Amino acid sequence: MDGMDFAFDDKFRALQARLDILETEHRKLDDDVARLHNEGGDMLRIQRLKRQKLKLKDEIVRLRGMIYPNIIA
Repeated sequence: MDGMDFAFDDKFRALQARLDILETEHRKLDDDVARLHNEGGDMLRIQRLKRQKLKLKDEIVRLRGMIYPNIIA
């Protein structure tokens, strides 16, 4: 072995950890948006939260693509 497997595993674990954090943040924002919407909250704040959710979702999709590449065999 040349040690490359360990570097790959570390990178994979780091990407997976980052993905887990982003997914948790996305769920929290989703809950916040739903709560504010049900309470009749400030629409500007709701829109900002939704924009944050979209940014997180884009990053989640990007990370998933790095972790689980779509390789057609």
